Amino acid sequence: MPRRKRWEELGIRDGFGQIRFLRWRYFTDYINQQMLDYETYIWRGHRREDWSLKSTLDRLIEEANVSKTKQLLFRSVHLEQFKYAARGRRGPNPPLIETENEWWALGQHHGLATPLLDWTASPFVAAYFAMIKKGIGIGRYRAIYALHRPTIEQKVQELMRAKKEESERKKEEYDKSGQPKNRLAYVLLTSPDLSPEVEFIRPRSDDNQRLVSQGGLFTRSPIGMTLEEWVQKYFVGKTDGYTLMKLLVPNRDREEALRMLNRMNINHLTLFPDLYGASKYCNLFGEIDKY
Repeated sequence: MPRRKRWEELGIRDGFGQIRFLRWRYFTDYINQQMLDYETYIWRGHRREDWSLKSTLDRLIEEANVSKTKQLLFRSVHLEQFKYAARGRRGPNPPLIETENEWWALGQHHGLATPLLDWTASPFVAAYFAMIKKGIGIGRYRAIYALHRPTIEQKVQELMRAKKEESERKKEEYDKSGQPKNRLAYVLLTSPDLSPEVEFIRPRSDDNQRLVSQGGLFTRSPIGMTLEEWVQKYFVGKTDGYTLMKLLVPNRDREEALRMLNRMNINHLTLFPDLYGASKYCNLFGEIDKY
C-alpha cells in the first residue's frame, strides 16, 4: 500500500518556493529528514499565510502615505525621535549604542516600527511564533519562512562590487570628457551608495535578553521592498534550490503543535525570560488541554 503523502512541494520559481504540509507532525518530519544538515538557514514564523516579509516601518510608511522622495527622511526622523524618547528609560548605566542598526534592534523588541525583520536560528522557535497567537480570519495555514543566508550574502557582495565598478567607470568617463569639473556631480560619482541591499544584523548590546533566548537576529531590506520581492528580483530563473522557503502548516493543528513545542521546552517561559513570559506561559495551561 503506497504511503500517504505528507507534504506537497509547490515548485521553486526565482529562488522562492512553497511546501504545504498535511499535518503539523509532518513539518517536524521534514525538518528532521530534509533540513537537519542545512544549518545556514534562518527562520521566521507568521500566523497568517498571506502576510509578506515586510517590515513594520514599511507598513507605517504606507499607512502614512509618505511619498517615495520623503521616505528616507521619514525613516531618519523616526529613529531620531526614538533616540530622544529613550533617554532615561534604559536603566542605570546603559551600554553605549554606536550604530544605527543597534538602535533599530533595541526599538524592534520594544514595539518601535523599524526596517528590521526578526529571525531565529531554530525552525521550531519560528514555528512557535507562527502558532502562538489565536485570531479570527487567520486562514487554513500558518507560515514558517526559511532564508538561506550564504546565498543572500554572496548576492549582496556581487551587487556591491557591481556598484563600485559602475562608479569607477562613470568617474573615468567623466575625467576623460574634458568637461569643466562640477563638484557635486563628481562627488556623486566617486561616492556610490555601497550600503548592502540586504543586511544580517546580530546586535551585541545586552539590552535585550529575549533576543539571546530566542537565538535571534535581524534582516534589513531596502525601503519599500519585501524580502520576497528582493529574492525574486535578483534570483530570476533560479529553480535549482531554495533561497527562500515558505512552509505552510495547517492552522487546525495549532494546539497539537504548541503542546509538542512545550515538551521541547519552547514556550514563553524560555523565550521571554521575564514576568511577561511567565504570565503568558501560565495562561496557556488554561487555554490548551494537557499543555
